[in-house]
Amino acid sequence: MGIKVLFVYPNTFGMNMLPPAIALFSSLLKERGHKVEIFDTTYYSLDHGIDSDGSKMENLNVMPFDMGSRGIRLKSSNWKIDLHNQIKKFNPDLIAISSTEDMWELGMTVMEEIKEFKINNNIPVVAGGVFCTFAPDICINYPLVDMVCVGEGEQAIVDLCERIEKGKDYSDVTNLWVKDKKGTITKNTIIKPVDVNKSTKLDLSLFEENRLYRPMAGKIYKMVPVETHRGCPFTCSFCNSPDQNTLYKKETGSSFFRKKRIDLVYNELKYFKDEIGVEYNYFWADTFLAYNPREFDEFCEMYKEINLPFWMQTRPETVTEEKIKKLQNVGLHRMAFGLEHGNEDFRKKILDRRWKNKDIVKACSIPKKLGVPFSVNNITGFPKETRELAFDTIEINREIDATNQNIYSFVPFHGTPLRKLTESLGLIDHKTITKCLTDEPQVVLPNYPPEVIEGIKRTFVLYVKFPKNRWNDINRAEKFTDEGNKIYLELKQEFLEKYMPKADVDPTSDVSMSNNDQRGYSDEMV
Repeated sequence: MGIKVLFVYPNTFGMNMLPPAIALFSSLLKERGHKVEIFDTTYYSLDHGIDSDGSKMENLNVMPFDMGSRGIRLKSSNWKIDLHNQIKKFNPDLIAISSTEDMWELGMTVMEEIKEFKINNNIPVVAGGVFCTFAPDICINYPLVDMVCVGEGEQAIVDLCERIEKGKDYSDVTNLWVKDKKGTITKNTIIKPVDVNKSTKLDLSLFEENRLYRPMAGKIYKMVPVETHRGCPFTCSFCNSPDQNTLYKKETGSSFFRKKRIDLVYNELKYFKDEIGVEYNYFWADTFLAYNPREFDEFCEMYKEINLPFWMQTRPETVTEEKIKKLQNVGLHRMAFGLEHGNEDFRKKILDRRWKNKDIVKACSIPKKLGVPFSVNNITGFPKETRELAFDTIEINREIDATNQNIYSFVPFHGTPLRKLTESLGLIDHKTITKCLTDEPQVVLPNYPPEVIEGIKRTFVLYVKFPKNRWNDINRAEKFTDEGNKIYLELKQEFLEKYMPKADVDPTSDVSMSNNDQRGYSDEMV
């Protein structure tokens, strides 16, 4: 018979793509006879957070785009009413909330709306995601949360549903922290990472059609995140991958970093193209080029048949001219580099990124030479950073001269080495839940206050692209005053006319696929 599981996914318009983990969980549960639905807040009008894509467009990080060009708009209905109606009709046996840290508070707001249903019907609530993995002590103490998943959730959600279906105790399910009615918490063992080569197809039928569309280079495409790697072999201090590796090594003796077999990636891509109608592939990997030579060649050979444009992100040290040429020949359309900071010493000591600026510039010159549009991702507002150090990031971006530049606020996410440093410096409390990368800074630095960081963020691209004889005007545009705002709007308009890449030709056309002089932009999502 199975049970009924309602996934709750808190998200704001222009924020996260559809969550592949939930799509995977749904497939696993449906294979075992369970019924699954989702309540996704993405296309509702919400009093929470910001439109992340819209913020990037405002700061000139991305090309102007219009989701309405594909008929995608916010819902006219009230999310609370829709949620209550869905709960009443579906009558779930289990509520599972999957949330990023910056969406956690929105998730708890959603849960408050169904508090009465949960209590009256004694419905268990399990929460998962990377935030729960690295801050389970915070998440489990929310009154409406009964369990949190620490680590991967594939086996945990399957085992939990089986126990609930059979009316058995589930307090010992692996990877779960379980809170009983008295508030006592049982912390269960973490099992070895799942075999990504045994995973099932994503259940995309769970989502509304609109969730498959995302902006890229000023156009809107139907795309799905495609998993090729899980985890990352590198140790950047602003990322949670090092702590994932540490956690799994300590608890299971296994590496968290895994690569999916190329034939399985092909099957997934083929399914997305033929059955879902995907127009553009987005490779969901922290470092796409973490392939060995054999795997890389196998990917290129495989992708010839897929014949769709794709985007990837990688580190500069993984790039060679030969690799980019091969990828370009099979469909590489956009790529992104993680730079983060332009000061070598700061980058090494604070971010644990050890490459020299000259080597980064050289690597970034390769896609430029080959005509592959690329973006560079930067972060400002790190602990111990100053406005002066931020200009080192501006200077290297001027030297690289990427198609587009992204600039984000530093976010001390739980489960990152820099979160620990930020806490040790007294800049943030352990219990503080973070905002998203495109939001206002949460960390108040003595020599680099939030309003200065925001000024740098909104003028960053102007400093990079305009000649230095315009820097006095740009400096005035950093200030959020009547004068500063007026100058900024004038400079912004000039930038759009002179420097913003033009709207992309359709990469699915024969002309686009053969033209190496395309202009456009992409980053993690846009």
